[in-house]
Amino acid sequence: MTRSDTLKFRLSSADKRGVSQVATLHSDYVGLALGSLKRLPPFSPVLNRLLASFANEEVSFGKMAELIEKDTVLTGHVLSLVNSAAYARAVAIVSVRHAVSLLGVLKLRNLVLGLSISRLWANVQTPPGWSHARFNLHSITAATLADLLAQKAPVAFPEGAFIAGLLHDFGKLLIAIALPREYGQIQQLRRSGAAEIECEMEVLGITHAELSQLALRAWNVPPAIQDAVRRHHDFRPTGSNLDLAAMIGCADAYLNATGMGMTTSTPSEPETAIALLEPLEINDSLPAILDLFATEVEAIRSFF
Repeated sequence: MTRSDTLKFRLSSADKRGVSQVATLHSDYVGLALGSLKRLPPFSPVLNRLLASFANEEVSFGKMAELIEKDTVLTGHVLSLVNSAAYARAVAIVSVRHAVSLLGVLKLRNLVLGLSISRLWANVQTPPGWSHARFNLHSITAATLADLLAQKAPVAFPEGAFIAGLLHDFGKLLIAIALPREYGQIQQLRRSGAAEIECEMEVLGITHAELSQLALRAWNVPPAIQDAVRRHHDFRPTGSNLDLAAMIGCADAYLNATGMGMTTSTPSEPETAIALLEPLEINDSLPAILDLFATEVEAIRSFF
């Protein structure tokens, strides 16, 4: 089906047959995209348990260390991270339990999960124009920044900010894997200056954010995280009543403006980028947050 055919179906509301075909086409695209989940390398048992831990309000020090120590690759990631130059440790850290005590249970869980998932998907076959490096770096920096912002902004379920940031654009990967021709069409439309989600709606009838939410539902990720991912391009910040969608949306916009988005673009002026975080109403805290963010980005950049 050509792009013009798709537009005819979408615009001809009086043509019942056309409307029916649009619905069928939309359903087919969703089915193909979600079906590609089976083509991704499976999570290890340890990663599955780390992901499941986001549904728990508390994760104990001992359990987290014990869980990570069961996976030699994860253990290597942890020790490499905690001994990186960015954290400037005077003495080498040689045990996971010591690393947990230094970084904290939740931060270490987040970073290990983020780095592991990013590397897990790094070799999946994707169409020309797709960059695993940019996708992975954007995902984990969005997760890191959202987590730091959530520690200062009055947001419900702040512990979900990291995983929501990490997987907010997962639908883009599903489109690239399962629908490479349509992915190319979306990129071509974007060159005209149209917004990405508008291009996705025109070609697919669904956005990457909605596909991300459906994938997270399949993984039984908490509903609050699903909702944040689905609405990160369509949030309404209200000061003292923020939700996770605002946190993810602002972090995503800031990264895109500073050149850490999915596409190569000229970074905005620092003042312009920082203004994108103003809806969170934590302006006094932003300099310290962004300094800490820069330190953590330096620590994780070597993994990509």
